[in-house]
Amino acid sequence: MSKLEGKVAVITGAARGIGRGIAEGFAREGAALVLADVAESADPVLDAIRAQGGRADFVRTDVSDEDQVRHLIDTALSLHGRIDVLVNNAGIFTQSLVEDLPVADWDRVVGVNLRGTFLCTRFTLPHMLERGSGVIINMASQLGYLGGTEVAHYCASKGGIIAFTKALAREVSARGVRVNGIAPGPILTDMMASETEEWRSAKLKDLPIGRFGEVHEVVPTAIFLASDDSSYYVGQTLGPNGGDVML
Repeated sequence: MSKLEGKVAVITGAARGIGRGIAEGFAREGAALVLADVAESADPVLDAIRAQGGRADFVRTDVSDEDQVRHLIDTALSLHGRIDVLVNNAGIFTQSLVEDLPVADWDRVVGVNLRGTFLCTRFTLPHMLERGSGVIINMASQLGYLGGTEVAHYCASKGGIIAFTKALAREVSARGVRVNGIAPGPILTDMMASETEEWRSAKLKDLPIGRFGEVHEVVPTAIFLASDDSSYYVGQTLGPNGGDVML
């Protein structure tokens, strides 16, 4: 039997990158999906999932907006009657020294990355607790541990997600809801495409594995955390990061 057969999963930031990879991976493992993204459509990922016989629906959502998140969760519950897995993957990234950082950039990055994780959790959690089961997976980053020049706001949001994951796990694990996180290292996605060659060269020197990661190398961690295979993992943030952070 597939690892996620019969499960219903909500995945944010699912139109591309790691979110899309997780969506397609979950579909292969038998999950029915409700995908969310700020993009106007998610047709490529929806088509890929449906082509392999999976079920997926799309709800356009800005996860920093409370009303839109409420609508997303209400829609998922209306379609399926329950949510077994929530993957808080939606995130954005900008660069600036703190001394030059526009306040609007701070608010937007923290709003999407950290507030969005909270909002999606806040409106999903009561239904999971009522049923006495569920899995929440929060997407952090190795920069939440390391810090980084010109990305203090991004690091703050991802470090906050790691702390939120631990705190929430302490609140709800005994009531049947498992909460864990993933902190990928530098992964070849659209988000990295804007980085300079100078940055890429310097970063490669820091990576013990000597190369950047690919989306398919993160997906198995999400499948593991969503499945019963990780039944004794509580408040952990796993790091497919090529050795950038070793805990």
